[in-house]
Amino acid sequence: MKSGPIVVVEDDVDDKDMLEEILQELAIPNEMVWFENCTDAFHYLKTTADQPMIIFSDVNLPGQNGIEFKRKIDHDDELRQKSIPFIFYSTSVEQRYVTEAYTKMTVQGFFQKKDSYQDTKNLIKTIIDYWRSCKHPNAY
Repeated sequence: MKSGPIVVVEDDVDDKDMLEEILQELAIPNEMVWFENCTDAFHYLKTTADQPMIIFSDVNLPGQNGIEFKRKIDHDDELRQKSIPFIFYSTSVEQRYVTEAYTKMTVQGFFQKKDSYQDTKNLIKTIIDYWRSCKHPNAY
C-alpha cells in the first residue's frame, strides 16, 4: 500500500500540476493517478489491481461531488475492504461538509487548499509522511 499510487480527484488542471510538481520535489516515488471526475475515479478503484496509498479528493467536482463520491466508496463493501486512506483537499471547506465527513463517513482528513506553493508543499509532505509511518490494515 505504501508504494501504491496516489489517487488525485481534481478538476482544476493547475492544482493537479502543482500537486504533481510537489510530489516530484519531495521525491515521493509513488505514481500519481489523476481523475477529473468521480465517475472515472470510482471505475479505476473498482477495476485496478493496485492498492492505492491514499486518495486526495476535491469537494467541488463536476457531476458527482467529492462528498457523494466518498459516500459511494463507503457503501461499496469491496472498496471498504481496501481501506484506502481518503483525504478531502479542497478550496471549499464548509462546516456542513466537514461535519458530514467526520460523522457519517470514513475520512482521514479534511484540508483546505493553501494560498502559497510552500504552504501547500509543507501540507502535502506532512500528509504523506504521516501515511508512510501509520500502521494500516493493507500495509502488510
